Amino acid sequence: MRPPRGRGGGGFRGRGDGGRGRGRGGGGRGGDRGGSAMKSRGGGRGGGRGGGRGRGGMKGGSKVIVEPHRHEGVFVAKGKEDALVTKNMVPGEAVYNEKRIAVQNEDGTKIEYRVWNPFRSKLAAAILGGVDNIWIKPGAKVLYLGAASGTTVSHVSDVVGPTGVVYAVEFSHRSGRDLVNMAKKRTNVIPIIEDARHPAKYRMLVGMVDVIFSDVAQPDQARILALNASYFLKAGGHFVISIKANCIDSTVPAEAVFQSEVKKLQQEQFKPFEQVTLEPFERDHACVVGGYRMPKKQKAAT
Repeated sequence: MRPPRGRGGGGFRGRGDGGRGRGRGGGGRGGDRGGSAMKSRGGGRGGGRGGGRGRGGMKGGSKVIVEPHRHEGVFVAKGKEDALVTKNMVPGEAVYNEKRIAVQNEDGTKIEYRVWNPFRSKLAAAILGGVDNIWIKPGAKVLYLGAASGTTVSHVSDVVGPTGVVYAVEFSHRSGRDLVNMAKKRTNVIPIIEDARHPAKYRMLVGMVDVIFSDVAQPDQARILALNASYFLKAGGHFVISIKANCIDSTVPAEAVFQSEVKKLQQEQFKPFEQVTLEPFERDHACVVGGYRMPKKQKAAT
């Protein structure tokens, strides 16, 4: 007899069904796949696999307390099991069949939050991995490379809120369809179905941004990030890049790949601040965060 579904926060801690996505060869696991499109890995087909299955877990808002996470715009729902959540910008709508939690305020109004599953999102995995700063916050302008079908993009849309904007670039038309449909309801998401290797093609659509998030899983992803930064990232802006070691070189240890990618970034006017592993949510992945064309420290006025 199969264990009942619906427990365990939809895979939030690798429990229940959601967490099982891990062994499935990666590709189908998450709406957020490899970004690029360029791998026809079914881009985001994994749609409802992990995350949303456990709809039973967090209902009954009475026992769930939602507290702000130290990253502005991100929250933690404390219940039987803690879960990372974002405030739903489109209440009543799920994007990838994820669980939603309604919390009643003292004045009787309800706020709806969506559970953010780290097995389906590299950014959620980095947050749970203890990254110091994601630089994505309410009001931020974000360029998201490798948007796939929009799983993580939807949570970034929640975080930046109505005063922010997410330019979401995805090359695969199949994943892009889901992305475009999601963006119809989220006015702060601008879907761009183009190859992130050619930012000149979408330069008329994207303004200057505060942060670039890159999840393209391509051997030349450092170059792709640098090209886009040269067009769109403001001086003193920030980047967050998810690096999948065996996409770049499967013949050397993951740690060596991460080091060589960090060197490449340093040669392109990026200044990496920190690196976190995405274990146990993703194998041989790291997330590197840093600044771009950082201003030289001013000498103290004499």
